[in-house]
Amino acid sequence: MSSSRRPAARVPRHSRRIRRHGALRLVATVLVGALTFVGGGAFAVYTNFASNVGGGLDLEAMRTEAPVQPDPEDGPTTEAPPTDPRAGQAINIVLIGSDSRDGENLAIGGGEEGGARSDTTLLVHVAADRSRVEAVSIPRDLLTAIPACPLDQDNLERTSGRQSSAMFNSAFSTGAAQGDVHLGAYCTALTVEGLTGLTVDEYAVVDFAGFQRMVDTIGGVPMCIPEPIVDPRSDLDLAAGQQTLDGQQALGLARARKIAGSDGSDIQRIDRQQELLAAVVRQVLSKNVVTDIKPLLDFLDAVTDSLSVSSGLANLMNLAGLATSLGSVGAGGVTFVTMPFDYAGARVVENGLSEQLWERLRNDEPIVTPEPEPEPPVVADPGAPETPVEGEGDPGAQPPVEETPDPEPTETPTQDPWTVVRGTDETIC
Repeated sequence: MSSSRRPAARVPRHSRRIRRHGALRLVATVLVGALTFVGGGAFAVYTNFASNVGGGLDLEAMRTEAPVQPDPEDGPTTEAPPTDPRAGQAINIVLIGSDSRDGENLAIGGGEEGGARSDTTLLVHVAADRSRVEAVSIPRDLLTAIPACPLDQDNLERTSGRQSSAMFNSAFSTGAAQGDVHLGAYCTALTVEGLTGLTVDEYAVVDFAGFQRMVDTIGGVPMCIPEPIVDPRSDLDLAAGQQTLDGQQALGLARARKIAGSDGSDIQRIDRQQELLAAVVRQVLSKNVVTDIKPLLDFLDAVTDSLSVSSGLANLMNLAGLATSLGSVGAGGVTFVTMPFDYAGARVVENGLSEQLWERLRNDEPIVTPEPEPEPPVVADPGAPETPVEGEGDPGAQPPVEETPDPEPTETPTQDPWTVVRGTDETIC
């Protein structure tokens, strides 16, 4: 691998648990299945993946020296199965939904041409023992500090000015001011690090057009819409009832803010987004995407074509290894939660609960306290002597001592001060 290549950029999912099979088990099966195609099949999958996502920034290298873009000729080998490159280490990934990347996004309602903003951001924490995955939604309207961010991959010393208080989603547009999505993600990662005290290891950016194609590829998403939803700005007009959303409708539902009965805030929209993502996972599983080759390739193509990722996630073998190590994570191990906050007018700010959440992640502790194991029932010893009935037996025996009644049980307050939503809470109309 050459050491003189152009520096690369790095860009890194209110609580919802995915269904029993687990979203990450799905990813693992998809990737490993693709890699185990015989002959040209595996090479075709890898080539398509690599050409679609490209090579992003190496975040670890960005902290130490000018990063090196991965050699595009570095492909998968058949010498050994994929392994988790960070086995035994916790991993933090920033996932970003961007509202503009190219003309196609502009045509379906993205941001202004030549610009890019983060529409949705989640910090995903993968536990060191790979027993759980926890995704924290960070509100785009959060007021926080934005650090000085590189604006040119060829000159990392050329940076933006530091902002002591700005909207969180402005970090992406600041870094991507020159049109570099990877630097936009890198600035977002730096902002997340300053906010949380965590080190961000990887990033991924998905655009509107890619998400729309992905939903269409799996045949739409079945959803229950409790009440009619109309939002002209998102080109959304949904009747109430059970229905299957196509890609355009699903994208509109994820983006909609100004709808009847809503305060128009990003906070209420986060709930809908997570319900939608859980429905996407259920649909992928029901369509046997992981077992049928053509749907598998179509799905991979739709997903990868929508991504800009850091160098670690651009390596298909590394990604397959990580996904494989997470294959046993089920519904109880995947959780989504919204960062705790206080309102500050039309914006939101951190509070004490935010720091409690970040501390758990820094310590690699579960953000949802496990429920205590029920105490085993008391089983009487069949060989124990029978208790004599009062008034029988020895007339000189002392009367039995009255037992003190147990105190009334008190309600134990919840141990987690944030609201969690489980993916199995599927709404049926």
